[in-house]
Amino acid sequence: MQEILLINPNSSSSTTAMMAKIASSEAPAGCRVTGITAAGGPTMIVNEDELNAAATEVLKAWRSAAGGRWNGVIVSAFGDPGIELLRCEASVPVVGIAEASMLAASEGRRRFGIATVTPELVSPIEGRAAALGLRALYTGIRLTQGDPHALAADPQALEEALAKAVQCCIDEDGAQAVIIGGGPLGQAALALAPRFDVPVIAPISAAMRLLCSRFAATRGA
Repeated sequence: MQEILLINPNSSSSTTAMMAKIASSEAPAGCRVTGITAAGGPTMIVNEDELNAAATEVLKAWRSAAGGRWNGVIVSAFGDPGIELLRCEASVPVVGIAEASMLAASEGRRRFGIATVTPELVSPIEGRAAALGLRALYTGIRLTQGDPHALAADPQALEEALAKAVQCCIDEDGAQAVIIGGGPLGQAALALAPRFDVPVIAPISAAMRLLCSRFAATRGA
C-alpha cells in the first residue's frame, strides 16, 4: 500500500476532506490518501502574506504526521507554500498542486492560463510559472468578481464565476488549457471540465497523477 499524505495549508478541515476525496478518486489501486489540516492560519489563503506564512504551517503539519510510513506528499494550496523546505526534510516525493497543474497544462507546449478567485495572489502564482520555466507558455490570470470567501461558500456562484474567467482565458488570451487555480476550488474544477472544449485542469487531480508518475520513475531507477 502506497500511503499519500495530503497537506492542506488552509485551516479548514472540511476543505481537507474535499481535497482528500478528489485525490483518492484519482489514485490508482494500492494507494491510500490521508488528509491533514494546517493547525494555524486562515481557512482560505487569499494574499501573499498568508501564503508565505503557510510555509511554516506545512512544515509543522508534516512533522506532526511524520512517522516513516508516508510514500509521498501533496501540498494542496495553489502557490505550493513550503514545498522546497519540505523537500529538504522529507525523503519521499513531494509535489505541489500549482507545480503539477502547470506541468499538466503545458504538456505538448500548450499555452495555458489560470482562472482563480484571489487577486492578491497573482504575483506569487506568476512567479511559480516562471520558476518552473513555463513563463513563455503562460497566458495570464483571469479573476472572478467579488470576495473570494463569499464565492467559496456558494458552490454554484463559484462555478459560474470561474466559468466566465475560463472563457476569458480562452477567448481573450488564447489559452489552449486553463487551470482552476486553488485547492479550495477543487470541486468546481471537476465540475467545469466537461463544459469546455479545451482542457480544464483540476490541480489536485494533476498533483495525484504527477506523484504517481514519480513513484513509477523511482521504481524504474
